[in-house]
Parts: sequence; C-alpha cells; structure tokens
Amino acid sequence: MTRDEAHVLIVEDNALVTSAMRILLEDAKFRVSTAGTIGEAYAACQADPPDVILLDLRLPDGDGLALLKRLRADGAPSSVVVALTGRDEPEIRARCLGAGCVEVLLKPVDVRALAPRLRSWLERAGAS
Repeated sequence: MTRDEAHVLIVEDNALVTSAMRILLEDAKFRVSTAGTIGEAYAACQADPPDVILLDLRLPDGDGLALLKRLRADGAPSSVVVALTGRDEPEIRARCLGAGCVEVLLKPVDVRALAPRLRSWLERAGAS
C-alpha cells in the first residue's frame, strides 16, 4: 500500500468538523471513513480496519479511548491512533499517550497541516 491509499477513520460527533476533515483528507488522497460514536467506530474497524484513527475523546456514548481498549481486547489489527481533544491538560495528554495514541491534537485541528503529519506517523509505524 502506498501512503496515498491509507485508510483514515475519523471518529468525531461534530458533523462540521468531520466534513471539513473528510474533504481535506480526501483531497490529499486518503481513503476516509467516518463514525460519530464508539459503537459506529467499532463496527467500522471490524468491517474495514483503518490505518489511522482520528479519535475524539468525548463521544455521545462515552470516552473515545474505550474504543482502543475494546479493539485491543478483540485482537484487532493495530492502527495509528491520534487523539482529538478540546482540553489542553497534561493529564489528558498522558492518558492518551499511555493508551497508545501517537499524538494528542488540540481542537480546532489545523486540517491543512494534518495530511503531512498523518503520512509521517504512518511512515514511522511502517504502514506505508
């Protein structure tokens, strides 16, 4: 797989944020799926495992990091996970990194700068 074919799952309950991310990532030649809840994200990961998960921490059905715990418990293929949060607190960053996220991005995310960073994380993870 080339970097430009990487599959990104956006797990975000704000439709405007999801739409903006989707458009810009698709323009950058990523294949994009979306989910608005942990349940939808889990089903999406089972149906078509993503290379990257952009994971909002506050979702309608719970803490986004619960998705990672559930996927790992099921032995799902590992993905590069980037946490998205509106709270810039050291405890949150530490919790996300401890759960296996490669980075924690503060919202609003600079979506234009996101595609090159995704490629970099994929290269480091050996997914390119």
